[in-house]
Amino acid sequence: MKAEGLKGFGRNNLWYMRQFYLTYSGKLHALRGELSWTHYRLLLKVESDAAREFYETETVAGNWSTRELERQINSFFFERTAASQQKRKMLEKGRESSDKYQPQDFVKDPYILEFLNLRDVPELTESQIEQGLLDHVEEFLLEMGKGFCFVARQQRITIDGDHFYIDLVLYNRLLRSFVLIDLKMGKLTHQDIGQMQLYTNYYTREMLEEWENPTIGLLLCADKNDTVVRYTLPENEEHIFTKRYQLYLPSEQEIVDEIKREQELLLSQTAEEKSKL
Repeated sequence: MKAEGLKGFGRNNLWYMRQFYLTYSGKLHALRGELSWTHYRLLLKVESDAAREFYETETVAGNWSTRELERQINSFFFERTAASQQKRKMLEKGRESSDKYQPQDFVKDPYILEFLNLRDVPELTESQIEQGLLDHVEEFLLEMGKGFCFVARQQRITIDGDHFYIDLVLYNRLLRSFVLIDLKMGKLTHQDIGQMQLYTNYYTREMLEEWENPTIGLLLCADKNDTVVRYTLPENEEHIFTKRYQLYLPSEQEIVDEIKREQELLLSQTAEEKSKL
């Protein structure tokens, strides 16, 4: 009898069963009773052991549905947490489940631009970084995350006779939003933020179709003053982000160790709060 004729034993399910055995053989003690077979099918698509273990832990901690787990994997939550300088805040936010894509799901801090090979370039300029991103556009889009497409470089917009140039324009098909990127070498200023507000307001009001969502602005800088950012942007601003970039990446083991430390601290903090109730 063919496998396809047996309920639950189709070709795809058999492949997943085999992958499950190969992945978790010898690790049965680590299986989570809270996770369904559908959860594990999604986890089997995660190639990195460290990332898979991370998603297992966070799925249980956040009581994620299979849809939420898929959303978090697709938005590279592990990689964004690994790169973030506020890992505990990322973990706390990830455990507040939401089945809808949000702009912040696609924003990292920092962005790792190691593929540009510019770490030791003397007197590095914004134009060199911009050109490097275009020369390595595939790696750049992979670093940005899922659903990004390249649209334009140095796109000119004209407002009442004045010309402005946006460094890079991307589009995210999952968010259905344009993403405007400005590169800054020095510390970010309130003028830089105000300029990005101008760009996103213009794009949202003049360039969008009815079915598209508001434009996202992303300022990539080497350094920034978070207090200046906080007081420059409105408190309810959800579409303009100021994030750092780095020209090199810490080792994978350093990243994994730091994430695990934050997970353990957050678990301890949660347990302590529960004990006080």
